[in-house]
Amino acid sequence: MDDAVLLEAPEKGQCILPLFAWLSPSYPVGCYAYSHTLEWAVEAGDVRNEETLIAWLIDQMTLGFGRNDALLLSHAYRAVEAEDEAALTTVNELALALSPSAELYLETSQQGRSFLDATLAAWPAPGLPALEGEVAFPVAIGMAAAAHDVPLPLTLSAYLFGLVQTLVSAAIRLAPIGQTAGIRVCATLAKTVQEVAQEAKGLSLDDVGGATFRADLGSFHHENQYTRLFRS
Repeated sequence: MDDAVLLEAPEKGQCILPLFAWLSPSYPVGCYAYSHTLEWAVEAGDVRNEETLIAWLIDQMTLGFGRNDALLLSHAYRAVEAEDEAALTTVNELALALSPSAELYLETSQQGRSFLDATLAAWPAPGLPALEGEVAFPVAIGMAAAAHDVPLPLTLSAYLFGLVQTLVSAAIRLAPIGQTAGIRVCATLAKTVQEVAQEAKGLSLDDVGGATFRADLGSFHHENQYTRLFRS
C-alpha cells in the first residue's frame, strides 16, 4: 500500500479511543460556530457547488491552515513527549500569531482553550500540561494526544479529517450542497488529508507558511458581512 495513505496501527498500550471523543461534534469546543471564511466564500461566489467546494478545501488543506495546523500539532506533540515546556510555549505562540484576522484568532484560541479545559476535566493525564491563557486548537489536540499516548500519525489524520467534516457541515448549512454531496466531498478529501498528515510529520517550524491569500482577505470581509451564520 502507498505509505501516504497507510494508517499506522497503534502499538501495545496505545489507545485511539480518545480521538473519537475529542473530535466528535458533541465535544464542547464550539466547532459548529465557525466556517473558517467558507461563509464569505459562498457569499462571494467562490464556493457554489460540490466541485468548487472540493477545490476550496483542497487549497485550504494543502496550501493554507490545514498544512500549518498539522505541522504545529506535530511539534506540540513532540514537545509534550519531551517534557519541553519552552518548546511547547514557542509552538503555541507561533500558532496564535499565524492567525491572519481577529475572527480566525478567535476560532483557534476559543476552541483550543475550550478543548484543553474540557480534556483536563474529563480526560486528565499526568503528562498533560495545564497551559495558562490562550491556546491554539491544533496545539491543544497535539498536547492531549501525546499525553494519552495516541499515535501521532493517527492524530494528524483524524484532526485534519475532522476539519474537513466541520467545513462540509458548514457548507451544507450554507446550502451550496446537500448531504449526499457532502459525503462525497469528505470521501474525496480523504486522500488529501492523508498526504498532508504524512508530510507534516517531517516538517520543521521554518516550513510554516501558506498561499491562501484570498481566503485570508475573505476573513476580513466576513467581519463586515451583512448576514452571518458563523463567527468566522
